[in-house]
Amino acid sequence: MSDTSIRQVGPNGAKKAIRKAIQKRRPVFLWGPPGIGKSDIVSQIGAEMDREVIDVRLALWEPTDIKGIPYYNADQGAMVWAPPAELPTDPDSRAIIFLDELNSAPPAVQAAAYQLILNRKVGTYNLPEGVDLVAAGNRDGDKGVTYRMPAPLANRFIHLEAKVDFEDWQDWATLNKVHPDVVGYVGFAKQDLYDFDPKSASKAFATPRSWTFVSDLLEDDDVDLDTLQNLIAGAIGDGLAVKFMAHRKIAGKMPKPADILDGKVKTLEVKEVSAMYSLTVGLCYELKDRADKKADKWDDQADTFFRYMMDNFPTELVVMGAKTALTNYDLPLDATKMKSFDEFHSRFGKYVLSAMET
Repeated sequence: MSDTSIRQVGPNGAKKAIRKAIQKRRPVFLWGPPGIGKSDIVSQIGAEMDREVIDVRLALWEPTDIKGIPYYNADQGAMVWAPPAELPTDPDSRAIIFLDELNSAPPAVQAAAYQLILNRKVGTYNLPEGVDLVAAGNRDGDKGVTYRMPAPLANRFIHLEAKVDFEDWQDWATLNKVHPDVVGYVGFAKQDLYDFDPKSASKAFATPRSWTFVSDLLEDDDVDLDTLQNLIAGAIGDGLAVKFMAHRKIAGKMPKPADILDGKVKTLEVKEVSAMYSLTVGLCYELKDRADKKADKWDDQADTFFRYMMDNFPTELVVMGAKTALTNYDLPLDATKMKSFDEFHSRFGKYVLSAMET
């Protein structure tokens, strides 16, 4: 388990800190347990900054992969070094080199990486001026293969310890259309987003990464329930798989989001809270799809979205749905064309504003 005496940051906080460190040309080491999205954080930074990310899995490298291999140059009459193919040689490169699993690499590989990080050169190879370095790895107690990092190498980095943050994950999940049943279940049982215990013998456990596996498994309806539960248990563990499948059975009784937005369904018969979470997410996905397609009478459908939530959902879910629509999706809502907006603002406006500020 993580040491609570160490300051930790969620994914969004880590992204802000890493971007600032890159701006100041300081290499960062992102620590954290498996499956929480360390590599995805770096990938997102690269996309947001329009910079290539070169993912280097140092645990699989040899020292010569960093330093290069010497060969005899007949023209010079001397041994010279062939530069590593994976590292950038373009002097105008603005790549971010992501040294993943740095502390899982053998000491000899770390020593070669140390030269690259400390001096921005190794052998005859020099990092282009515009290239930045970010590294990541698991902590010593995370049940992975790790080697103690030499103090001079550790002192070269700004160190951040990442943690799982439900709000950050929920924002990411709804933006990336993780299956509504997954987002709904985790929204209801937030403690089940991450249950890694390094002392446990279980090979499968819940992490943001393994919940994404579950979402992928639900995309197709081509396996029987028993096979599906076996696969889900193999992703997040048997206990959580049983709970999740029970949630999904109830969520399957909910009305279709398309029927709600089309005005065919106005009331909710099943009042099970975890299933209502899934329906809220499904409604947000359907509303965004229609906005993207510039559907006819979209303002009426947006009005129906708010009307249905106010009439059928508890405050927490109304706020969640509104925050997703307004903040995550930035949907083109026109309050002057929505009959229910004044009532919505009066009843829930302050809660939505508070949620958007956190």
